[in-house]
Amino acid sequence: MLRALSILLILAISATAANVRLYLKDGSYHLVREYQKLADRVRYYSVERADWEEIPLDMVDFKKTEEEVAAKDEKIKQQTKAYDDEAKAIREERAEIARVPMENGVYFKEGNAMKLLKQAEPKTVSNKRRTVLKVLSPLPVLSGKAIIELDGPNAQFAVHEDRPEFYFRPNYEERFAILRLTPTKTARVVQKWDIVPITHEIIEHSDEVEIFRRQLADGLYKIWPTKSIEPGEYAVVEFTAGKGNIQVWDFSVARR
Repeated sequence: MLRALSILLILAISATAANVRLYLKDGSYHLVREYQKLADRVRYYSVERADWEEIPLDMVDFKKTEEEVAAKDEKIKQQTKAYDDEAKAIREERAEIARVPMENGVYFKEGNAMKLLKQAEPKTVSNKRRTVLKVLSPLPVLSGKAIIELDGPNAQFAVHEDRPEFYFRPNYEERFAILRLTPTKTARVVQKWDIVPITHEIIEHSDEVEIFRRQLADGLYKIWPTKSIEPGEYAVVEFTAGKGNIQVWDFSVARR
């Protein structure tokens, strides 16, 4: 399909650029489809009159005519290359999408394989109590403050790139981001929450990494940092702001 479109485009471009201005030394020109240099004259096919005509050779400004022909040829070449590059990018993106499994989750590309990141189990720490966070369920915390953290100082999954690219099929199409985690002796802090009295609205505080988000297909996104990130602990997260639900896929960025 793309090959056929490429051919049609090239033909369309060529047809548009096929007509040539055959310049004369007096500054005028004939619009011609093609021309031939003969011994003492120029034979050309007139677009205006749809017929072959001839004029004396010394009337034609060949330098100006040939410069315009060369410029048109270069334009066709550039336009054709641009379309071929775009078609190649579309083919590569389709192949990229096809490699991502249909199951929801976060994937990292290693070679030609897609590695699924294991979903972590975030826990809330408040009033010296530690509770497993239930996704999309009422949060059993009182007004005040809470810390969302993951067990252990390091993620099991490590990447060796400073701008890792992830493919994400979200579960609920909520807000998603990449967060920089803060390690402690026994855990990694994902977010800190301020819980508003009475309403129990949650104000999240986190160290968010600036990222690019690109939708590749329905329910499939590609996300990656806009600039290099330092080695350390990170996570792809999906959450609803102010609601106290968060899903976490943690990873480490290791030094090369």
